[in-house]
Amino acid sequence: MRLIPLVLLSLLCQQLGASVAGLMFGTTGPAGMVALRLAFSALVLLVLTRPRMRTLAGLSRRGWVAVVMLGVTMAGMNLLIYAAFDRIPQGVAVTFEVLGPLALSVLANRRWLSVVWAALAFAGIALLGRDGFSAGMDGAGLDPLGVAFALAAAACWAGFILANRHAGTHLPGMQGLALAMVVGSAVAVPVGAADAGPVLLEPWVLAVGLGVALLSSSIPYGIEMQVLRTMPTGLFSLITCLSPVVAALTAWAVRGQRLAVLDLVGMGLVVLACAAAVWAAERAARPSRRAPRAS
Repeated sequence: MRLIPLVLLSLLCQQLGASVAGLMFGTTGPAGMVALRLAFSALVLLVLTRPRMRTLAGLSRRGWVAVVMLGVTMAGMNLLIYAAFDRIPQGVAVTFEVLGPLALSVLANRRWLSVVWAALAFAGIALLGRDGFSAGMDGAGLDPLGVAFALAAAACWAGFILANRHAGTHLPGMQGLALAMVVGSAVAVPVGAADAGPVLLEPWVLAVGLGVALLSSSIPYGIEMQVLRTMPTGLFSLITCLSPVVAALTAWAVRGQRLAVLDLVGMGLVVLACAAAVWAAERAARPSRRAPRAS
C-alpha cells in the first residue's frame, strides 16, 4: 500500500507535464513540444542507462527492428495525443486514448464479461460525444479531428505495448526504452522543427521543454522502475486506469479546462471499464491455487 501514492505521483507528473506543454502550443505547436519532450527524455535516459557498445553490437536484427518499432509507436502516440490536446479537453483525449490498452485487454481475455466492459466503455464514449461534433475547443461538441487524433493515439498505445513486450525479450530493462526514445526523437524532432521553427532553440522554450520531459517522462519512468520491482503488475495497471481523471484535474488546474457533469460520468464509465478489464485479465492469469485432485 505504501507504493500506491508513488504510482499516483507518477500519473500526476505525467499529466501535469502534458498540461504545462499545452500552455506552449500557441508558441511551439503541439509537435514542437513533443520534439523537445522526447529529445530531452532520450538524453536523460541515455545518461541513466548508459548502454554499452558491446550490448548494442550484440543486438540482433530482430532486436533492432523491435527497438525501432517501439520508438516509432512512441513518437506517433505522443505526436497524436498532443495534437488531440490542442483540439479537445485533455481529460477527454486521454479517455479516448486508454481505449487502446482496453481493446488489447478485451481481445486477450475472450470471455462474456469482456463484452460487458466494452459496452460500458462505449456508453462512456457515447456520453462524451452526446453533443455531436464541431470544430474548435469552444464548440458545442467535440472537434472531430481532435477525436480522430486521440483514437489514433490509442492505436499507437496498443502498438507500443506490443512492441515493448517484444523489445523486452531482446534488450531487457530500461536500455531498450532509452534506445527507442532516441528513435522516437529522430521521428519527432524534424516534425516539431517544421511546425515550430527557430523558436524551439530559444533558451526559455528549451527550459520549458526540459521541464516537460522531466515531468512527463523521466520522473514517471524512474518511479515505475522502483515500484514495479515489488508491486504486482496487475495492481500497477489498475491504478494507471485513473489517467483520464488525473488528466482532467491537471488540465483544470493548469489550463482552466472545465468539464460538464455528464462528461465526468462518461469518463468514469471508461475508467471503470478499463479497471474491470485489467482486473479480469489479472485474475485469469493467476495460476489455480487449488490442490490437485487425487486420482
